[in-house]
Amino acid sequence: MSEPVRLVESESFSRRALLGSALVAAGTTATMHGPFGLTTVAQATPVTPIKRRYHMKKSINLWAFPYPEKMSLEQCLKLAKAAGFDGVELNYDLDNDLSPKSGAKEYTAIRQMAERIGIAISGLCSFLFWPYPFTSHDRATRARAIELAERMASAAHDLGTDNLLVVPGAVHIPWRTDYVPVANDICLTRAKTAVQKLIPTAEKLNVNLNMENIFFNGFLMTPMEMVDFVDGFGSDRIHVHFDTGNIMLYQFPEHWIPILGTRIKNVHLKEFTKKGTDSSLEAFRPLLDGTTNWPAVLNAFDSIGYQGYLTFEYFHPYLYWSEALIHQTGDSLNRMLGLLETESFSS
Repeated sequence: MSEPVRLVESESFSRRALLGSALVAAGTTATMHGPFGLTTVAQATPVTPIKRRYHMKKSINLWAFPYPEKMSLEQCLKLAKAAGFDGVELNYDLDNDLSPKSGAKEYTAIRQMAERIGIAISGLCSFLFWPYPFTSHDRATRARAIELAERMASAAHDLGTDNLLVVPGAVHIPWRTDYVPVANDICLTRAKTAVQKLIPTAEKLNVNLNMENIFFNGFLMTPMEMVDFVDGFGSDRIHVHFDTGNIMLYQFPEHWIPILGTRIKNVHLKEFTKKGTDSSLEAFRPLLDGTTNWPAVLNAFDSIGYQGYLTFEYFHPYLYWSEALIHQTGDSLNRMLGLLETESFSS
């Protein structure tokens, strides 16, 4: 995480490259090693799973696959389909099948390939918002960020999805030693300016700009701040891409969901464990192998009428038998959504 990032156009800015037990009873605590020694941390009250079916769709991000090192995009889509997923979230980079090197012809071919396989493209994601943040002090970087975001919106349109994940800005980027921190008020102003510039493109292409909650970026740290930010544009193309894991270090996703409500247009499911001390991407776990109160989270989504995609986001494809992670995640989602007629042993 500490290695500096060189802003060179020929480099591929993948999230993996740049970033280097269950809850048992109400009122329980956990002891953790923190920067100030041993710390006792209160844990959330668990909710007993209720046998019910949730009407949400299963999706998985391409970062969970060994792409492109070991598998082609077509192989990834076929594996996701075989594992029972409804959709796959694709990632835009500087050097892969989805990049500035491709255009409408290439993206249309990808969409048609997905249609033949029988799987949807649930959204478009990118790590380029980190090397090219809307809120950078460098004017050229901000301009390049807008250009790339417009290209992403166009790619999303050609791919047949109306969901584009957007990281609106950052006060601080812990894994970037070359990013000079931006004052909160300046960060907010620059983020608003950038998103406002993108709205005409989004409206023309019928693509939603879904703002993602991050936490590590020090920006939009509460659901109320996110609500104010999204509502402030007065556009039906500005929504929320809610990530359950990004706030788990100190907060709880089931608390955010009712406040964000129907602003949530797309979702990342990231499993996180509060039992560890690592605050990097290594803290994220395979689905169900963490401390997220999933029954409470699912109930919260259901309470706001959410029936969109739940996309598992994970950054470490299994080194061996990589397909196992995909099938395990599909099975976990089937159990979480009540799609299997099995007895739950959760308490």
